[in-house]
Amino acid sequence: MSIQLKKEYKYSLVVPTSMGVRITPVNGLPVYSTKMFEMQATSAETNVASISSYLGLPVKVLTTFVKDSPIAQFIKSDLRARNMEYEGPEVPQGGPWGYRHQFNIADSGFGLRGPRVQNDRAGEVGKTLNVKDFDLERIFGKEGVQIVHLSGLIAALSPDTGVFCLEIARFAKKHGTLISFDLNHRATFWKGREKELREVFREIASLSDILIGNEEDYQLCLGVEGPEAGGENIEDSMEAFKGMILNVKKSFPNVSVFANTLREVISTNEHLWGAIVYENDNWHVAPLRTIKVMDRIGGGDGFVGGLLYSILKGMEPEKWIQFAWASGALATTFLTDYAQPADEDMIWSIWEGNARVKR
Repeated sequence: MSIQLKKEYKYSLVVPTSMGVRITPVNGLPVYSTKMFEMQATSAETNVASISSYLGLPVKVLTTFVKDSPIAQFIKSDLRARNMEYEGPEVPQGGPWGYRHQFNIADSGFGLRGPRVQNDRAGEVGKTLNVKDFDLERIFGKEGVQIVHLSGLIAALSPDTGVFCLEIARFAKKHGTLISFDLNHRATFWKGREKELREVFREIASLSDILIGNEEDYQLCLGVEGPEAGGENIEDSMEAFKGMILNVKKSFPNVSVFANTLREVISTNEHLWGAIVYENDNWHVAPLRTIKVMDRIGGGDGFVGGLLYSILKGMEPEKWIQFAWASGALATTFLTDYAQPADEDMIWSIWEGNARVKR
């Protein structure tokens, strides 16, 4: 089955998400050692969408906000600045112990001191995402969407959000929208809910056109048995991962594209970065190359964003992995969780290894 984009559409990319803020110490210091912090609006799904929105494609965010919250106002302003439309209900806070937007507290690390991340999601308003708050028939039927990107982080956030993502996948499939699904397994989300979530994830995967995940994701989220893990040699690991993808393909034959990044950490600021894409029985591999890293958070999301953008733009499949690899590498040069490309040339220059001055 080949990738066929919807021809009549208002939005190139739609992402359901739970928005929050990230608080990061300035100058790469640990959280406990500084009084100076920067705050940014964040979510993995809008990190993905930023590649398309900065490069001029119409993007829409489906989310939910805390009513009259200054943090919600901050998030809305940030999304507008990133060229993203948004839609979603305003949920009353319900008092000091009610709903709020999640907080992500993280430093960037430096050298041999790795980054440390703490997610504070108590009372997260995104857990209330519900199909009754969105006119999916209008969004996917009348307005039209080329690709909807779903994340396992949202599908596993609460019983409501699992149904929400599943209904979005069903509406997307009915209206000819391509479905991208990043499995993103999180053990803390799945604890005590394995049977419930396995059913949701397997149905979404069965409807998907593009599936992203690693060996652990495929086994834990979908229950697909994998080959024995490879040895220390990265080539052994890559062959094991290829075997996993072929197993998943047997269980989910409607998926046309599989993708994942490969990473070896030399230090916080120097990684070996690679990727693999399998599309319509063709393997595409970006061998590990050294990249310099300012902040690693969002590199994988940048890769997915570049992959979806290259598909949306109708690039040849062998170009998808190149643009995706470079988009992920670009994201690690920003202190925001997301890449902010000035144009396609900036991304292609990274793939080509050309860091010369542009005048």
